[in-house]
Amino acid sequence: MKRNKLFTIAAAFITALTFTQCAKEAQPVQAVADNTAVAAPAQGGLKIAYVDIDSLLSNYKLSVKLNNDMLRKTENAQLTLGEKAKSIQADMADFQKKLENNVFATRERAESEQARIVKRQEEYARLEQRLAGELAAEEQKNSIALRDSINNFMKEYNATHGYDIILSRMGENILFANEALDITKEVIDGLNNRYKDAE
Repeated sequence: MKRNKLFTIAAAFITALTFTQCAKEAQPVQAVADNTAVAAPAQGGLKIAYVDIDSLLSNYKLSVKLNNDMLRKTENAQLTLGEKAKSIQADMADFQKKLENNVFATRERAESEQARIVKRQEEYARLEQRLAGELAAEEQKNSIALRDSINNFMKEYNATHGYDIILSRMGENILFANEALDITKEVIDGLNNRYKDAE
């Protein structure tokens, strides 16, 4: 769960950076007399919009798929590690019981069994490290795929919409914005239509 949250945060951060790359070269900002944001720019002003990143990541089908795939892989890794850890613990308990009841015929036999259990513990540690590395690599690959998908779409989208700046809203990082500037649904719909066509 913690890994999933880190993935979501990393993807959101990369997405936020992506939106800033899509903006055109900005023109000087003109103050609006009534302090109300407007979707269409005033003469010589900026045309601004924003996208709610949390909503985008929750509703973009590629993001949902990548997130679900990561959850499944994380759960499978945890299941594999859990089963191996349980088996090793059972071996250790069995060894301890035999040791306490003087079951081993020789000291060498007890040391051999102990060495076998230590070897299994070392194999477990290597497996845990390998699986963690694979999950981290998968997260990075997913993050790049998501960023590229959104970045490419935003370039296409903005070619016909002509925004000077498209901001990313994450949580409460924008204190106030006119809801008329919110293009989140349009962007999500466009991303999902493009993703559906690519399947």
